[in-house]
Formats: sequence, C-alpha cells, structure tokens
Amino acid sequence: MNKIVAHFKDGQVAKGLTVDFNPAKERFHLLDENGVMDAPKREIALADLKGLYFVKDLEGDLGHAKSNIFDPQDLTPGSRIRVTFRDGEVMHGITQGYTPGRPGFFMVPADRKSNTQRCYVNTSAALDIVFL
Repeated sequence: MNKIVAHFKDGQVAKGLTVDFNPAKERFHLLDENGVMDAPKREIALADLKGLYFVKDLEGDLGHAKSNIFDPQDLTPGSRIRVTFRDGEVMHGITQGYTPGRPGFFMVPADRKSNTQRCYVNTSAALDIVFL
C-alpha cells in the first residue's frame, strides 16, 4: 500500500492509501488512512488531479521548510526539471519520464528531506515545465 496525498485542480486535498494507482489507467481508489479494505473507497479520476504525492507519512513534518534547492551530492539519475503549476506552486525535481504531450509523469523532489518521496504530475495542471 502506498501512502498518498492527492492534490486536486480545484484546490481540494485528500489523504489516504492506495493499492491500485496506475498512470496508464483513468481512475484509482483512495482508501482511508487505516487501509481498511471493507471501508468505503473514494474513486479518483486522474484528470481531476493536480498531482499525486507519494509520502513517507500522512501527517507530514510541519516544522520542515519547503525547498527547491538540489543537493549537489544527489546522484539520482534523470533530468532536473521545474514544474510551475497553474495554482502558482513551483516544484523542482528529477524525472526520468517527462515527455511533452503525455498526460503525466513522475518526479522526485529536489528537497530530499521533504515528506514527499515522489510525485505524479498531471501535465494539464502545469502552466510550465522546464528542463534545468
């Protein structure tokens, strides 16, 4: 099970777990924070998402100051990228899968101390995507 935080284009945020996210499919399910399979599931359409954040902890670290600075010692393979979302958020990271014209891609944030391990970006929610 993956711990996720779903950020929607309309500004809503939902937290929970998923076992069936697949970027090649149009929908996936969000389970409650306990992962109870018999509990009601929320079906989420990828088209409604800004991004899907795969996180270490659903609570996050309120004391952590967000950063877009790359660690010069980080040898993560891939291309450095900057995503400016339509809501104004800017995220720097590393991707191996961004191709213009595709509906989405994964990236690892530049801030390796953040709660986010990786993020699936819906390209329709991005205003600008630039290789650095």
